[in-house]
Amino acid sequence: MSNNIQDAIEQEREQVRATCDTSGKDSPECAAAWDALEELQAEASHQKSNQKTKNSLEKYCDDNPDADECRIYDD
Repeated sequence: MSNNIQDAIEQEREQVRATCDTSGKDSPECAAAWDALEELQAEASHQKSNQKTKNSLEKYCDDNPDADECRIYDD
């Protein structure tokens, strides 16, 4: 996951605190700020889940593309 989205989440979190301190915890502005933060966190989670981790065979084949185990046959 990129550091940019983590930085954005941290900045948004600070903004939420400031907005809620100014407008009040029960204000529409505070609720909207929390919604924006939750959307950013959901996007970060989505990006993280889309990162495919390679299994040991895939890693081996990356290092040894000519190995018999790594052959790909076309039908």
